[in-house]
Amino acid sequence: MKTLTTALLIGAAGLGCTLAQADTGKLLLTGGVSSIDGAAGGGLTPWAVIGSNATAGEIGGSAFVTRTTTQDYGLTVFGAAVGIKDRVELSLARQDFDASPAIALNGVAPFGVTPGQHILMDVVGVKVKVAGDAVLDSDTLMPQIAVGLEYKSVTPGSLGSVFNFLGTKTNGTDFYVSATKLFLAQGFLLNATLRNTNANQNGLLGFGSAAPGKDGRSWVPEVSAAYLLSKNWAIGAEYRAKPNNLEDLGQAAGLGKGLAEDAWKDVFVAWAPNKNVSVTLAYADLGRIVPGVTAARNQSGYYLSAQFAF
Repeated sequence: MKTLTTALLIGAAGLGCTLAQADTGKLLLTGGVSSIDGAAGGGLTPWAVIGSNATAGEIGGSAFVTRTTTQDYGLTVFGAAVGIKDRVELSLARQDFDASPAIALNGVAPFGVTPGQHILMDVVGVKVKVAGDAVLDSDTLMPQIAVGLEYKSVTPGSLGSVFNFLGTKTNGTDFYVSATKLFLAQGFLLNATLRNTNANQNGLLGFGSAAPGKDGRSWVPEVSAAYLLSKNWAIGAEYRAKPNNLEDLGQAAGLGKGLAEDAWKDVFVAWAPNKNVSVTLAYADLGRIVPGVTAARNQSGYYLSAQFAF
């Protein structure tokens, strides 16, 4: 899977660069940036926009890299997307979750967890615009609407025994519907996404849970707001709710709230010096991530993301 994903990422980026070199009519920052799962939108959540600079009748591509660090964890993500005629988006992402700073986790000897543990997750996404146009309908109340899915596959490494204890699966699929409304004259954008998922910490801790945890799927909301300070600069904020599948299992195992999961939030600033490059800096509050081994600390920190689009 790793070799295939790497090849697909390189191929997707190359396809976008080859097929969409012409100057296009898409406005700066109105296509969003790359989310951590690869889909176009905000850093934490997909929007209804289609990634790349391609407009109707064109094919474009984008590639990105993101780095996030918190008190006890680190996350590196890279990926690519292809936008087809401003209607369909295909995306790929590889997430490398570094748990080595969480010293207590490295010492979970009964489960055979080795120091310096990394969890890898591959995400394959498809998004289809089904109604509206964010730019062309900016003077009406009609939003752009898209539906999408993200198939996720996790390689837990020596945490596999922990996954077995939790009863979580190593693959799952999220489904979502997004509505993005751009008020172009006012320079304001709103997005609402409703996600159907059973992922724990976005999938990095697997999918579902053993009883009495929650193994079924949940609908969880995600919202974003952005303000265009100028054609090159935007500021905004995001909120992403989570299903919190594992907390009841943790309580039954005597861990209290040691497996609780919280919503993710961020505030960001994005800069696009031209149509091909954008850089996003954000302060993120990811709440508790396995608080049982991190002294219940909130995981907050900064992420930096760079995107190249054609």
